[in-house]
Amino acid sequence: MIKKIQIPYKGKIDNLNIGDRVEISGVIYTARDAVMSKLAKLILTDSFKKIPISLKGTAIMHTAFSTAGYGPTSSNKDDIELNMGLISKEGVKFHLGKGELRYETVKELDKYRSVYVLIPPLTALLQDRLVSKELIAYPEEGVEAMFKLEVKNLPGYIAICNGKSIFHKDDKI
Repeated sequence: MIKKIQIPYKGKIDNLNIGDRVEISGVIYTARDAVMSKLAKLILTDSFKKIPISLKGTAIMHTAFSTAGYGPTSSNKDDIELNMGLISKEGVKFHLGKGELRYETVKELDKYRSVYVLIPPLTALLQDRLVSKELIAYPEEGVEAMFKLEVKNLPGYIAICNGKSIFHKDDKI
């Protein structure tokens, strides 16, 4: 069974489990290495209001966006993974990407009640799920700028949720 996730998310994270197949619809934001670091710096300096969005209940996809399409980048890059907890604290409920994350990140996501969803790296499929796009911030980053994407039925697989991880099945939090 596929669980439908509407963003902004108003449901309970407790109702989700690792291994759940999901389809995400609504507005998501893009953020790769440089943008994740910039967002974290804004949050740490209490300057996040410079970006015209709220992160409450949102999803951030670790990706670049171009006319050729978009697909997940590796979320376990330091500039992405080390900022996931802080950005989750600001209200992000879903991180969309690919790759194994550290055990410490599992604990951070659980602390802020956030979820990590693996997105299949199938650019053609994902492009078909795109409804609209808008540049939000950091145009100097080119295809790695922050975009607002409206998506419909973006497929994914919950990899980290409620303190559990498909990558660390034997660990206990």
